[in-house]
Amino acid sequence: MRTLERYVFGAFLSSFALAFLVLSFVLTVGLMVQIVGYILKGVPMGLVGQFALVCFPETMQWTIPLGLLVASILVFSRLSADSEIAAMRACGVNLITVMRWPLLFAALATAVGLFINNEIVPRGHEVRRNLAKRISVGSGLDVLEPGRVIDDFPRVKIYFEGKEGNWVKDLVVLDYSNPKFVRELKAKKALVTKEGRDILLDLHDMTVDPIDEDHPGMVRAVRYSHRVQDALKDGKYNRKEKDWRFFEMIGKIRAAQTAAKAADGSARKKGSEKYLAKRYASDIKTEFQKRWVFAFASVCFVLIGVPLGIRAQRKESSVGMAIALGVALGYYMVVISMTSLSKNFAVHPEALIWLPVAVCAALACYLMPRNL
Repeated sequence: MRTLERYVFGAFLSSFALAFLVLSFVLTVGLMVQIVGYILKGVPMGLVGQFALVCFPETMQWTIPLGLLVASILVFSRLSADSEIAAMRACGVNLITVMRWPLLFAALATAVGLFINNEIVPRGHEVRRNLAKRISVGSGLDVLEPGRVIDDFPRVKIYFEGKEGNWVKDLVVLDYSNPKFVRELKAKKALVTKEGRDILLDLHDMTVDPIDEDHPGMVRAVRYSHRVQDALKDGKYNRKEKDWRFFEMIGKIRAAQTAAKAADGSARKKGSEKYLAKRYASDIKTEFQKRWVFAFASVCFVLIGVPLGIRAQRKESSVGMAIALGVALGYYMVVISMTSLSKNFAVHPEALIWLPVAVCAALACYLMPRNL
């Protein structure tokens, strides 16, 4: 029995190693293009080297689970096609026992994935964005991301629902430049440009409340210009939820939940303090849960990859690759879809993001008794 387990596990490891190397190469092609672009722009080689060094480890959150899926399907489909699975059954071998070592290896890969997703990837993201800031001061406009409160700029907070090029829609700006009052500007759409170190907001169909200290009250305007002074004053990158590591993320989640409970206003009213606080808390929690779902993909892919491989019963590697591609695409598409709902706190995206794990577990419970 041990000889049989070593034989299956050895084939599994060799297939995983090959798939891991191939997938790592494929996923780093885009990174290499970006690095070449920086070199052609004359960026110092030291910065380019640092940029490449922190970006490569991030691909492991994808290559490890995908490599396990490809190895599971290819190895067990070959065993089935060569009638080795049938021979094992005829000899009374429990195929769950044969699966033991691939599953243990997948559990180890899940633990490694949790460490990578919660420690290495956030650190790499932070370093990469800091380097991007140093490479180009103009990248300060990149912090304008829809669906989150942006406090990267001095004496102003910005929030908007959507973005297309340099145009943003449903914009809310809180101006703290005057210490005596806070001025609120709202616009249906706005054009965002930069002039020197300032960011210019060309607001359309907007309201401002108040105009100034001597004129309280709200005023409407078809068009209005607002300047955020010294927004690009330095190249420092303000850390976001993707940069927070495990224990820091837990602390931020607790703080966000406390702030959401203490916030004023209605959670159903867009732009209110409570609405923004709840969206922010939901965004953080969804990001944290996404890291766990990505790590658990290793175990999920082996659980469904083995019975799917036995079910395929063909030698052609293209069949196994097609099955692996379909499974991985479905898994990650669901995760991406749930992540896109992170701002819609009413549907609890931090819980829905576990849907692909639940589906894989249910599919494994259905397939394993019929194929093992």
